[in-house]
Amino acid sequence: MSSYPLALLTPQESDRMDHAASAVVPVSQLMERAGWAVARAIRKRFAPCRVAVVCGPGNNGGDGYVAARFLAQWGWSVRVVAMAAPREGSPAHDAASHWNGPVLPFDVRSVEGVDMIVDAVFGSGLKRPVQDDVVTVLGAVPLRVAIDMPSGVSGLTGCVLGHAQACALTITFVRPRPGHLLEPGKGLCGELVCADIGMPAEAWDGLAPKITLNWPGLWMLPVSGDGDYKYRRGVVSVCGGAVMPGATRLAAKAARRTGAGLVRIAAGHAAESYRLGDPGLIVDDGLLSDLLKDQRRKVWICGPGLAPNEVSAVLPELLGADRTVLADAGALAWGAEDLSRLKGVAAVTPHIGEFKKLFGPVEGSRPDAALAAAQKLNAVMVMKGPDTIIAAPDGRIAINAHATSALATAGSGDTLTGVIATLLAAGMEVWEACCAGVWLHGEAGMQAARQHGGWPVAEDLDLPLGAARKLATELSKDNLSKNPVAALL
Repeated sequence: MSSYPLALLTPQESDRMDHAASAVVPVSQLMERAGWAVARAIRKRFAPCRVAVVCGPGNNGGDGYVAARFLAQWGWSVRVVAMAAPREGSPAHDAASHWNGPVLPFDVRSVEGVDMIVDAVFGSGLKRPVQDDVVTVLGAVPLRVAIDMPSGVSGLTGCVLGHAQACALTITFVRPRPGHLLEPGKGLCGELVCADIGMPAEAWDGLAPKITLNWPGLWMLPVSGDGDYKYRRGVVSVCGGAVMPGATRLAAKAARRTGAGLVRIAAGHAAESYRLGDPGLIVDDGLLSDLLKDQRRKVWICGPGLAPNEVSAVLPELLGADRTVLADAGALAWGAEDLSRLKGVAAVTPHIGEFKKLFGPVEGSRPDAALAAAQKLNAVMVMKGPDTIIAAPDGRIAINAHATSALATAGSGDTLTGVIATLLAAGMEVWEACCAGVWLHGEAGMQAARQHGGWPVAEDLDLPLGAARKLATELSKDNLSKNPVAALL
């Protein structure tokens, strides 16, 4: 296995890998393996039926010709519908020359009567909208399987270029592309299989993939030992407001359940709103300047439950005291009026609406937009969503696929801030703490959904956090053997 088991290869990186591999293994041999992997994945999941493999002229089409040959050898009824003939002398031309079955013209009538279309027209490197005739042919049959990427979906951004058809199954090779995990591409791929085609180790030489899958092994959680005490496990301080104490409470509960040694709410004159909370929670009513004299209180959450005027009263003081600040919610609303107000925070956790208010419309690749924002603010960016992106100013980017729509409930983001703050207080580096926090939050959401019939509320999310942390530690110890990418190789 390469040194990048969690890499998400951009189309450009994949092309560089293919070029480097060709010096070691003939491209036609890799194409043969890819086509066989496609045919095997189809045979494993579907009963024999009438199949039209729609082939483009490039390597993606070459994979399609090979897949067609294997399916036919196994007794399936297969026809090839050729968009254009492969260039003579190319690996795809060689693959096409070994196909002895019917080749029909690129027309919707050529797919009449088939049960399944295998989309081998364009791969993940598509940069222009697909033509109308491609859309018509691929859309003529409801059951579709894509090779590499559904035609029309950008492998880099997950965006749809013109139009794309949803597939039941997508088979890609070596490593997934970012577009496999980024919406709307993720939703159009159906089940994703990443097949090992024996890419030589030399093909990785000179590659340093910048985008990774967020999964245990990318980061390691701090492990509690016999000599631990509450201050070593870390103190999380949460700024509490007077208007929306519930958000502050959710962040504090999540911090405690994730393993913080001590959680304190700095509520000032609003302290009475928090007094009847959990008995293990400390509520401070003193001046913030006095609270900051305690050097053990290094990590602060600022934003959940705070109105902009409340943020303006505390955030500058926290930053002036050189504290590690995680900014969310009210802090982001205050910062949207003047982005320089957030300079100095360690991380921000906006959903896409908040992100646009802070940095403007997202154009093109969301990972690139998240990275540009992280560099502009010099803080780790957690762009929340069904495909949360975590970007660091130094160029590291992770995409999280370990989540559930059950997290789409008010207060879920407040829970996330509490999780991340706990990991920061325990000493994790900021980007890694954000990546780990997002994964733990996703796992907690999945467990809460199972426990509550698929519809948990934010108050349900903190209870599974201990089990989520235990699972993450186990997966890290397994050295990625249960990694969802490696499991598909």
